[in-house]
Amino acid sequence: MALSEDIRDALSEVYDPEIPVNIVDLGLVYTIEVEEDTGSAHIEMTLTSMGCPIADSIKRNVTVAAESVEGVSDVAVELVWEPPWGPEKATESGKAKLESMGIRVPNYDDEGEADPAGPETPF
Repeated sequence: MALSEDIRDALSEVYDPEIPVNIVDLGLVYTIEVEEDTGSAHIEMTLTSMGCPIADSIKRNVTVAAESVEGVSDVAVELVWEPPWGPEKATESGKAKLESMGIRVPNYDDEGEADPAGPETPF
């Protein structure tokens, strides 16, 4: 397994304390780039809001988790705001967890447009 996948697995143990879903399933991690020869990692991620009061804590937890991966020597975490986060960025597992908490996750068609009817229900 490549170091970037090992890092992604480690980041699945980092949670946004306000939403009990890990940052990978929330879709907060955008890119993980690793120089395999040096073990230097660069992680681009976002947060659920720009004014997140615990941004430094989440960044620190991401750094610690990534550094715990064997072969990783250095980690840089960059917070980015484009594209902005929305619940549609979550994985299927993350979407299910969000919906179980009452957070609506819009359906999107193939052109990326929201379905105004919302999620399909079996009844």
